[in-house]
Amino acid sequence: MKNSSLKGVFGVLAAVGVAIAVKKMANRKRAVKGIFEEYGIKGRTPFAFADKIRELDDEKYEELKSKIKQKFASHRCCKRVWKEERAEA
Repeated sequence: MKNSSLKGVFGVLAAVGVAIAVKKMANRKRAVKGIFEEYGIKGRTPFAFADKIRELDDEKYEELKSKIKQKFASHRCCKRVWKEERAEA
């Protein structure tokens, strides 16, 4: 009996994990779609994105770059590296 209840708990945890992953992917997709619409990028390929970047002037490019960094930067790894650098100094 214990084993079957344990399997059920793991099944529920797996379902919750999948739901969280799907939610994160949907949020990311929505953010990318918003950035593409803001800058008038029609194609959804990396090549269309690169072509649009080539057309941008320096000011718009820096603005786009900062938006992408803000939306998709992983702060966990940066904090760890920064703490390690401070500890060494």
